[in-house]
Amino acid sequence: MNIKTLGIDLAKKSFQLHGLDANGRVVLRRKIMRRDLSAFMVNLPKCQVFMEACGTSNYWGRKFIAMGHDVRLIAAQFVKPFVKSQKNDQNDAEAIVECGLRPSMRFVAVKDTWQQDIQILHRARRRAINARTAIINQVKGLLLEYGILIEECGSKFKAEAWGKLEDGSLELTSTIRSVIRENLREYDFLVQQVAHFDQEIKTAGMASEDCQRLLKVPGVGILGATAFIAAVGDARVFKNGRHVGGWLGLVPRQHSTGGVARLLSITKKGDPELRSILIHGARANLLSMKRKKKPDALSTWALGLLDKKGWGKASVALANKMARMMWHILAYKENYKVV
Repeated sequence: MNIKTLGIDLAKKSFQLHGLDANGRVVLRRKIMRRDLSAFMVNLPKCQVFMEACGTSNYWGRKFIAMGHDVRLIAAQFVKPFVKSQKNDQNDAEAIVECGLRPSMRFVAVKDTWQQDIQILHRARRRAINARTAIINQVKGLLLEYGILIEECGSKFKAEAWGKLEDGSLELTSTIRSVIRENLREYDFLVQQVAHFDQEIKTAGMASEDCQRLLKVPGVGILGATAFIAAVGDARVFKNGRHVGGWLGLVPRQHSTGGVARLLSITKKGDPELRSILIHGARANLLSMKRKKKPDALSTWALGLLDKKGWGKASVALANKMARMMWHILAYKENYKVV
């Protein structure tokens, strides 16, 4: 076939293909099963392939790149406005092609297996932390129903909870003691699981040269560096560092019209886990800046903003600045320089 542009609407078992020739004419509309997709693509002459960024897009993107195709992933929210009439697989595939051919369209980088592994570790770590927090809240709530207050959190929570259970003077039934005992055993398992994921992330990060460069940025630790590399993928996909800040949702939301600029709270787009890590790192960075005897240019700017806007806005602004510096380091393979 003389296909030059191909749009694929990904799914679990069946895939809808929409192909155009060099003149933009439709030459292919076909539904193909999963078992036949690889054979079809390997026999297809090299072309440009557009797909929505989703759970399986990185896997298929790596396979198609290995076959010699030029693969571009598009965020789903950019494709939606191009869907004509009602939504179905055929219209979705056509919309993917129409969206991908726009000259100003922004694409998502295809992640390699290392980046996907890092993202999986971060997701699993966050799930374990959320489950650990749920255990703490449940134990506190159950004991409070029996008139027992636990104020401690973190490592001190476990010791205080076990102390309450071993106190025979408290009016606790055998049922509540058994439930809390099982919850605390689950809490121990989750603590070990989080520690295991932390070690896995650290080991993987220390083996990466890009991660070593990012660790030199003030306020960036092993979690922030690995999460940033995994989420960004290929830094060259972004035009500049300002686009990275906007992609992460660290910039104000705009509602401007008629030449009147109105800025609201941050957009909170992108990866919430990475954004949270960067903001926490920026807050810790602000604390260290306040202790410096000879502040550099970045510290002077950040501390001035802290005095004017307070901790919240200053932390977000510094996190945005950190994200832009991290993008520059990844894009140009440079080391962090203190100005």
